[in-house]
Amino acid sequence: MSKPAQSSPESAFPITDRVREAMAVSLRDCDELLPEADWLKKLARAEATGVPLRIKLGLDPTAPDLHLGHTVVMNKLRQLQNLGHQVIFLVGDFTSMIGDPSGRNSTRPPLTREQIEANAQTYYAQASLVLDPGKTEIRYNSEWSDPLGARGMIQLAARYTVARMMERDDFSKRFKAGTPISVHEFLYPLMQGYDSVALKSDLELGGTDQKFNLLVGRQLQQEYGQEPQCILTMPLLEGLDGFEKMSKSKNNYIGITEDANTMFAKLLSISDVLMWRYFQLLSFRSVDEIAALKQAVAAGRNPKDAKVLLAREIVTRFHSADAADQAEQDFAHRARGGVPDDIPELALTGAPMAIGALLKQSGLVPSTSEGLRMVEQGGVRIDSVVISDKALKVNAGCVVVQVGKRKFARVTLS
Repeated sequence: MSKPAQSSPESAFPITDRVREAMAVSLRDCDELLPEADWLKKLARAEATGVPLRIKLGLDPTAPDLHLGHTVVMNKLRQLQNLGHQVIFLVGDFTSMIGDPSGRNSTRPPLTREQIEANAQTYYAQASLVLDPGKTEIRYNSEWSDPLGARGMIQLAARYTVARMMERDDFSKRFKAGTPISVHEFLYPLMQGYDSVALKSDLELGGTDQKFNLLVGRQLQQEYGQEPQCILTMPLLEGLDGFEKMSKSKNNYIGITEDANTMFAKLLSISDVLMWRYFQLLSFRSVDEIAALKQAVAAGRNPKDAKVLLAREIVTRFHSADAADQAEQDFAHRARGGVPDDIPELALTGAPMAIGALLKQSGLVPSTSEGLRMVEQGGVRIDSVVISDKALKVNAGCVVVQVGKRKFARVTLS
C-alpha cells in the first residue's frame, strides 16, 4: 500500500512516493546534492505540473574521445533522463578556448578552434552510447557566448567579485605560492555559470572538481532574476592505476569506443579493491546485488569471478552481449598463453628487419625507441617466445608479434 502524499511546509506541491523515488535516484552514489530541500521542491513541482526539469551537463571537448570516467556523471544524467526530465548535453566549444583551470596548479593551455571542432564532432556520437539520443538536447555554448562580445563580457564580469573568485581552492593556493594566474582563467567559471543562465537550468551535474564552477552558475542565475539551479556532483573515477583520476593523458583510461577485447582486458586488470569502486560508479546493478557480490567474495568466492561480471556488463553496454562472450573467451585463451583468433594481419617488406622497426611498422608501438624499450623490459614476443635481443633482425616469413598483454599482429615479412 502506497504512503499518502504529504506536502512540505515550504512547498505547495505534494511529496509523493514517485517524488521520493526520484530523490533516491538523484542521491545514489552522488558526492553532494545542493541544496537537497530545493531539489525536492523542484521534483515535487515537476511531478505535480507535468513540466520536466531542465538538467544540464557540460563537457569541454579537450580530447577526441570519452572514457569511463566521463560516464560516471553521464550515467546519472541518463537515470534522471529516464525519470522524464529534459537533459541538455552541452558541448563547451567556447569555454574550451579559455581552458578550465579546475584542479590545476598552472595555467591550462587553451585549445585552437581547429582542435575544438575536431574533438566536438565525436563527443555527441559517443555520448549517445550512454544517453537516449531521442530525448537529449545538444547545445554548444558558443551560441550565446560569442554574441556577448566585449561589452557583454564586461557586464557579466561586473556581477562577480574577485574575493569570491579567490575562494576557489586552486586559485588561492596558486596565489599564495606565487604561481601565475592569468586573468582569462577567471573568465572560465563565469562563462560556465552564464551557460546556466542561457539554458535556464534547474540542475547542473559535474565531477567533484567542478563544484565551484557549478555554484557560480547558481549565483549568476540569481543575479539575472532566475530561480537558482541545484548542483549535483559525482565522485571522480580512479584510473587503472587506482590512484590518479582516469585520464587519457595519464594513460590509465578505458575509452568507451575501444574494442571489446581491450575494454574487457583492461577491466580485468584493475585491482580487487578498485573493482568495488568501479561497481559502485559504473554498474547498473542494484545496491543489494553489489552488496551480495561483495559478501560472496568476502566469504571466499574468487574476486576474478565478480570482476568478469563487471567486465561483461560494461562491454555489453558499449558493444553487445556477443562481443562480451567473445572477449571473455579471448581473454581466457590469452591467459593460457594462446593468441586471439581475431588479430590484425599485414604484409611488410625489408627482410631481415630490425626488431624495433618491425614493431613500429606493425603499429604495435609508436616509435622504434619505444619498441626497443619494450624489448628491454621483456614485453615483446615472437611466436610466443620472449625477445630479449634489441639487435635482433627478423627473417622473412610469417610470425605472430606480441607487445605487452594485449597487442598482437600477424606479420608476413618478405
